[in-house]
Parts: sequence; structure tokens; C-alpha cells
Amino acid sequence: MAFEGLSERLESAFKKLRSKGSLNEADVREAMREVRLALLEADVNYKVAKDFTANVTERAIGAQVMESLTPSQMVIKIVNEELVELMGGTRSRLAIASRPPTVVMMCGLQGSGKTTHSAKISLMLKNQGHRPLMVACDIYRPAAIKQLQVVGESADVPVFEMGATDPVTVAKEAIAHARDHGYDYVFLDTAGRLHIDEELMDELKSIKSEVKPHEILLVVDAMTGQDAVNVAGSFNEALGIDGIVLTKLDGDTRGGAALSARAVTGKPIKFVGVGEKLGDLEDFHPDRMASRILGMGDMLSLIEKAETAIDEKKALELQKKIRQNKLDFNDLYDQIAQVRKMGSIKDTLSMLPGVGKKIEDVDIDERKFDHVQAIISSMTPEERAKPELMNPSRKRRIAAGSGQEVEDVNRVIKQLKSMQAMLKQFSGKGGKNKFRKMSMKQPRGFDFM
Repeated sequence: MAFEGLSERLESAFKKLRSKGSLNEADVREAMREVRLALLEADVNYKVAKDFTANVTERAIGAQVMESLTPSQMVIKIVNEELVELMGGTRSRLAIASRPPTVVMMCGLQGSGKTTHSAKISLMLKNQGHRPLMVACDIYRPAAIKQLQVVGESADVPVFEMGATDPVTVAKEAIAHARDHGYDYVFLDTAGRLHIDEELMDELKSIKSEVKPHEILLVVDAMTGQDAVNVAGSFNEALGIDGIVLTKLDGDTRGGAALSARAVTGKPIKFVGVGEKLGDLEDFHPDRMASRILGMGDMLSLIEKAETAIDEKKALELQKKIRQNKLDFNDLYDQIAQVRKMGSIKDTLSMLPGVGKKIEDVDIDERKFDHVQAIISSMTPEERAKPELMNPSRKRRIAAGSGQEVEDVNRVIKQLKSMQAMLKQFSGKGGKNKFRKMSMKQPRGFDFM
């Protein structure tokens, strides 16, 4: 989980502050020394870590903090504000051209994830009602064009390609094609190299000069730590990037690249990749990321995930069935599917305030969801719609068909009854908003740990 080590070290430093009724300058400096070490261990750039703690110390030793009734909370508040500022202050959005299409040039080293994240961003925009087009400008890497076509098909986003034609020509023709066919975003998937070289930069400069992209996004692998920041600095110096896409942030327990990139390059992080699936992409919000790092949760991102995952039509249908007390196995299956659309259960729960650190060591077996869905899928349509039909012979057949035991089938039946009992109390009151809150919760007795 991203920032796991940093969060633990910061929590340890703040715990010492909270244990003291009042603070003096020595207490603050000692805490900031621990914060600086925590940042360095998280692979944050040395100068960035030094400047950050210096800014916090300067603000924290002021009379307003020292004489406060809750000085430790004031210091934590300052750390939060400085973290937000360090990562850019506010969310930086993707550019929009005054006259479509908006041309976005994707660049980065080979293996950084340019092709996949071209598809991820395109899918995100498509879900927002846009018409993106991806363009195969990498004519050197074997099967690069095919890879873009595969992810394009998965995201249901068209791909423009001209084979091994000069990338500048491909880009120009693609933009003309987009203009003629009503595409409002064009993503140029450019070639990468194993390292920064003059030939790579010359080609990127030529594309930039000819097509004049509205946005140049640099894709960097967060797990490479300070190397990611160094790559960003080199690309920015040679090409003049507009923003950064950090990939594999979910696999980087240190997170130093996310904290250093803006400070070192002066360019904002616009998107972060948080998983391997095409939907595992998030807009980068400095304030929300700071809250996660400090263990304060991220309710706004959780709500946005829920709104994306919850099917409005099915929610209204389920609300009606709740009022009539007619919940069945189809509803249980749908609820599981919608919760899983929100991503990893562990990551989703970690967004709740106060839950993040508590859940890090909890073993959540998400395969249990597969088992439950397999059991329900092994039922006949009549059995799914009429739970009261269940008898020993049916249970044995369902268990054999799903590869589970009869005890597992009984557990699913019990879970449906628990769901019925929990939701029945909301019947006829609370309305759609109250139901939405419930649809985000795990049904009582639902066993996944």
C-alpha cells in the first residue's frame, strides 16, 4: 500500500507529540527530525525533505501554536497543509482545447506504462462522455502497435495506426482523422527507450514541433523512487512537459516519487495508476493524498468510487424490493459485484477515516467473493429468485456445481438472511440517499476475512 512506511513513521512521531500536554521548541524540532528521517526513508528527495521540515518548524514554533490548548493538533494541521502544498496545492486538470481535438502527447521511458495509461486515461474520459482516439506512434518496439490495439479494444477506444510510417506523419494524419470524425481527444502513444538518449528526445521534439500538442504528459514508474524524479527532471528540461502520470503507486510502499516530483520539476502530478486494471486510475488530489498519508482517510474519493460503481437503476429496483421484503440471491450477487467494482476491498476500506492503519495487517481474502458468486451462479434462475426453495438435495447439487462444500452454501443462505434483516429496518424510510449509504456497507455476517 502506498505510503505505508511513511504513514507509520509519521504516526509514531505525532504520537509522542500528543502525549505531551504542552510543547516547547525542542519538542517540535525533535518531532521534525523524525519526520525528516521518515521522508528520507520514503525515498523523498533530500532537499525536498529538508525544506519541508524547515517550513513546518518555522510555522510550528510560533506563539500561536505553542500557546494553543491543543499544540500537537496544530502541528499536525501544519504538516497536513505543507504536505498539500508540497504536492501541488490543488488538483491539476487535463487541458481542453478551444477547438477540438485536444492533443495529448504521452512520453516516457520504455516499460513505464505509456501504452496502458493512454488507454486508462482514454477510458476515464470516455466514461465522462468524451470521444478519445489513441494513436500508435511507437514504430520501434516489437508488437507495440498490437499492444495498443489490444488495450484499445478492452477500453472500447479506437486506435489509429499507419504501421511503420514516420511517427510525425502518423501524428499529423491522426489529428486530421480525429477532426474529420468528431473525436475530441487524441492520445499520441510515443516510443520510449530503456534510457534517455538524444535520438529519443529529437523524435519527441519533432512531434511536438509539428503537431503542437495541448498537453505533454510524462509517464513514470513510482516504484523507481528517486530515479522517477530524475527522469521527470530530464524530460522536463529537454521537452517541457505539462504534467506527470505516476504508475504503480499502489505497489510503492514508500511513495517518495509522489512527494518529490512536483517540488523537483515544478510540474503537477495529474493522474496516478493504482492497479493493473484499466479502471485503476485516479485523478491526483494533493489534499486527499495528504489525508491518506496522515491516516485521516479519503472520504471524497470513496464517495466518487461508490457513485461510479453503483448502478442507479438497480439501486432503485433493490430499494423497491427492500420495501416489499423480497430480497433474493440475485440481489446479493449484484451487491457483491458493485462493491467489487470499487476495487480492492482493503484499499477501499483504508479510505475510511481511522481505518487505514488498522486494516494494514488484516488479511482480507477476496477469493471468498469468488466462492459466493460461484455458488449463486450454480443455482437455477428459480432458486436465485426464490430462496425458500432451498432443501438438502438442492444444496448438495449447488455445492458440487460450484466446487464448494454444503457448509459454504449454508453460509451464503445465512448471509442473505442477514442482508434481509439489516436492510428491512430501512424499509419505507430514509429514501434513496439512505439506501446509497447502505449499499456501500458490507452486509452483516459477510465473511471475507
